[in-house]
Amino acid sequence: MKIKSVKNLLIGGPSTGKSTVIEALSDLGYFCFPEVSREVTLEARQLGIEHLFLNEPLRFSEMLLKGRIKQFEEAETLDTHHVFMDRGIPDVTAYMDHFQEDYPKEFQKANKTYVYDNVFLFPIWNDIYTQDNERFEDLNLAESLQDSLVKTYRDLGYPLIEVPKARIHERMDFILNSIKPK
Repeated sequence: MKIKSVKNLLIGGPSTGKSTVIEALSDLGYFCFPEVSREVTLEARQLGIEHLFLNEPLRFSEMLLKGRIKQFEEAETLDTHHVFMDRGIPDVTAYMDHFQEDYPKEFQKANKTYVYDNVFLFPIWNDIYTQDNERFEDLNLAESLQDSLVKTYRDLGYPLIEVPKARIHERMDFILNSIKPK
């Protein structure tokens, strides 16, 4: 009998440690989906567009939404107990709302159609914050984006499980202990 995978989502502002924890969970053998936006950003750069989100926010967001829906649908087909995802479908509308960009109604519909089982919030953590070639946000913008993410997920009815500011293995242990059956 096929197992229904529990979809565990890791959210938070830029540079809060989500991808690092996803990589560590993957190293332990858990099925993990990476962040889609880096892939979209790199694709755009190959086409000569340095910052697709800044130049064409709707196009960028449509590509993200498509990629995240694809991940969600793939997670539904997996025969594993837990799947971990780096960012989710509602992140797209949170960012668009934050930057006061218009988007089609299908974006909100996707938020309600594809529902995650657990949402882990990685708080802004000044000590680990860094910028890189794909991350344009400074710390102040990262903090305000975090607020938008929290608002979006709470408005959708998700209880957020805040991950402590701790070493990678302690964060992983917290997540894994949170998903154990009680």
